[in-house]
Amino acid sequence: MPSCVLAYSGGLDTSVILGWLMDKGYDVHAVYVDLGQPCEDREATLEKACTAGAVSARIVDAREELCADFAFPVLQWQARYEQVYLLGTSIARPLISKICLEVAREVNADAYAHGATGKGNDQCRFQLAAEALEPSVKLIAPWRMEEFRKLFPGRTELIAYCEEKNIPVKASSAKPYSSDENCLHISYEAGNLEELDVNGVALVDFGMTVSPQEAPDTVEEVTIAFEAGVPISVNGEKLSALAMVEKLNDIGGRNGVGRIDMVENRFVGMKSRGVYEAPGMTVLYEALRQLEQLTLDRDLVHLRDRLASEVAELVYYGFWYSAKFDALLAFIRQSHRHVTGEVTLQLYKGNLIVASRQSPNSLYDEGIATMEGGGSYNQDDAEGFLRIQGLPYRVQGRVTPRAY
Repeated sequence: MPSCVLAYSGGLDTSVILGWLMDKGYDVHAVYVDLGQPCEDREATLEKACTAGAVSARIVDAREELCADFAFPVLQWQARYEQVYLLGTSIARPLISKICLEVAREVNADAYAHGATGKGNDQCRFQLAAEALEPSVKLIAPWRMEEFRKLFPGRTELIAYCEEKNIPVKASSAKPYSSDENCLHISYEAGNLEELDVNGVALVDFGMTVSPQEAPDTVEEVTIAFEAGVPISVNGEKLSALAMVEKLNDIGGRNGVGRIDMVENRFVGMKSRGVYEAPGMTVLYEALRQLEQLTLDRDLVHLRDRLASEVAELVYYGFWYSAKFDALLAFIRQSHRHVTGEVTLQLYKGNLIVASRQSPNSLYDEGIATMEGGGSYNQDDAEGFLRIQGLPYRVQGRVTPRAY
């Protein structure tokens, strides 16, 4: 029999897909990639996959890799999709594909299947990653197949199939929205959030953050240390990448930091509305930006900022494993060699305020920057500087006088 690796969550969709793949004649290997998503009982989830007929089921803990090797390079780029979204879901998908393909090679599977729909971005991220890593891979995306959609036009049919096959799923009335969570963030979309006159922040039952209005009435300070652009400690405590994110999720979350509501442009061409919360990563973005102001050369940081939107697009669209992205990752590693130091932020009711920043590699020279008398900057030098800068404008002004 042909075999297939399924990116398995244990939810309704992938439970049905597991059974459907078996009906199509596949031996199915279920892979639950642990990225910090909520799961009441992971072992029970694996047992359910095996009970449903999977020839194997496993959990792969990828939380540390997600933070260290995927989220932190994007952090160094200060990449936000459309200047807002911190890409928590987008970053995770190529890692899921990577792990599933590693399992596929191990078990000598013929195909790789996922449960992403044909309308969203995740299908792009799963497939583009898989094709880059394993060009000959056979991708199975049931929601893009008419025969699957005819069998399961709605939730009722999915639940009925599970009942028929004795596949245990939690079936309840539809939520007013759907959510996707990992250790970096939670995203909320669909359902009532598709109505733009609905207040998304009021509708969503946030899982990581309190509202700014309910946050403490006192300021909380947090000090974050970086080495070569990588966060290494919080309040003097050295932490792993995962522990760093989790600790800052707690600190940022209880202070109402990191909520957004946006209408974004999907890669497939439509606009969609999403609500997101990412407290820990929001704190890290701001802390690193403050340290970069001390340690990065003006032209370098301006170049990085011009390229950051392109990096965000590559991640959002699913081009993580591409030559262009490889080169950009090398660029950011080189650019951040000297981004070392500490930043202290004050958190207050959703706000982040810089209290102090310091670095052994600081390019800030008080003797040059001071507005007081003396100092090492000779203001006479500016005369020649501005005469040279103004030369082309003086020539143009003589040739083509401007009305004013």
